[in-house]
Amino acid sequence: MPLRVELKPFERIVIGETVIINSGTRTSFLIDGEAPILREKDTVTAETANTPVKRLYFCVQMMYLKNDIPRYRASYLGFLKDLRESLPGSREQIDAANAHVTSGALYKALKEIRKLMKREEEQVAA
Repeated sequence: MPLRVELKPFERIVIGETVIINSGTRTSFLIDGEAPILREKDTVTAETANTPVKRLYFCVQMMYLKNDIPRYRASYLGFLKDLRESLPGSREQIDAANAHVTSGALYKALKEIRKLMKREEEQVAA
C-alpha cells in the first residue's frame, strides 16, 4: 500500500539517502516501495545530536536510512549504555526501543526514541 505524503512549501523529506525539497507550493504524492522515509522534522543531524537520547536517535536513524545495522552496531551499544545511565527511570521505553532495533524494526525504534526525546526535554526544562 503506497504511503501518501503531503509537504508544506519548502519542507524536506528524506527517502533513503536522498533529500527531496518541496517547491513553493503545498503538494502531495504517493510513495510505493520499501525505501526508508523520514520527514525533515523527524531527523537529527550530527550537529544537533548533543544529548544521550539524540545521539542514540541519530545512530538508529543512520541504521535506518542507510539500511546498515552492522556498521553502526558498536556505536549503538555505546549510546544505549550512555542513555541507560542518563535516564534510569526510562528503562521500559529504552528496552522497547532496543527490542525494535534487535528485531530490525528501525522505524518503530525511532518512534520510541522520539518519546524519550520528549521526556529528556521535559527534564531539562524542569
